Amino acid sequence: MKYFVTGVCGQLGHDVMNELASRGNEGIGSDIQPEYSGAADGSKVTEMPYVSLDITDRDKVMETLKEIKPDVVVHCAAWTAVDAAEDEENQAKVKAINVDGTQNIADACKLLDCRMIYISTDYVFNGQGEEPWKPDCKDYAPLCVYGQTKLDGELAVAKTIEKYFIVRIAWVFGVNGKNFIKTMLNVGKTHDRVTVVSDQIGTPTYTYDLARLLVDMSETDKYGYYHATNEGGYISWYDFTKEIYKQAGYTTEVVPVTTAEYGISKAARPFNSRLDKSKLVDMGFTPLPTWQDALSRFLSVIEY
Repeated sequence: MKYFVTGVCGQLGHDVMNELASRGNEGIGSDIQPEYSGAADGSKVTEMPYVSLDITDRDKVMETLKEIKPDVVVHCAAWTAVDAAEDEENQAKVKAINVDGTQNIADACKLLDCRMIYISTDYVFNGQGEEPWKPDCKDYAPLCVYGQTKLDGELAVAKTIEKYFIVRIAWVFGVNGKNFIKTMLNVGKTHDRVTVVSDQIGTPTYTYDLARLLVDMSETDKYGYYHATNEGGYISWYDFTKEIYKQAGYTTEVVPVTTAEYGISKAARPFNSRLDKSKLVDMGFTPLPTWQDALSRFLSVIEY
């Protein structure tokens, strides 16, 4: 099959392209950058074709996809700067990318009758309670601009086409870009003691593992909503940091604090990011490995 992948300059898009290459699939990557030079840390990068594309340019999206004629579009491109999305001067841009850009991709997929994978987030829910969110739950109540635009993107896909996979993820990390692990490793080098919130609960998602699952999904017609994070149990950011330092061999002290004690950020964060992933098994997909194992593999391929 032929794949078109948006957002390949980011963590997930980069790994999706490498997964496609490893399976011998034809893939064309895209992003808004004029050209793609590969991962920021110099790790392996596919030699697949690259097309510069602004997904907010509807005519260009239609023209590009009609020319390429993909069987599957994996839509990884998004505005993900959660706090910056709250700034009034950015809100129109966030909507243009996360909502209008997604609508453009969905419309092109409808025209071409191709499959679409849309990457969403736990932020579409209100983050309250302690019960894991089920993928088919419609009890939406985003707490911030980012969450609302990602929900609107979901709805744009679901109302436009039938051949879709909407996959919600959380706490993402990968080699190609900034993430929580890299930040905490850098902080741990220069600080003997760090404070980390302990009342936000979820599970990390390693893009290397997620990419495998997404390509597996694309080869089926088991369309619908899914949740996909690594296995290994629900944890807090505090728990995650403790394990990061343990595996990295750091002696930095980690002190738990509440979200309120840590300080209010521009965008409200969900306390409950637990995602129920049982539908993956029910539909015959292989779950992602444990986050502990994913962390170990991630640390083995980055410099810190």
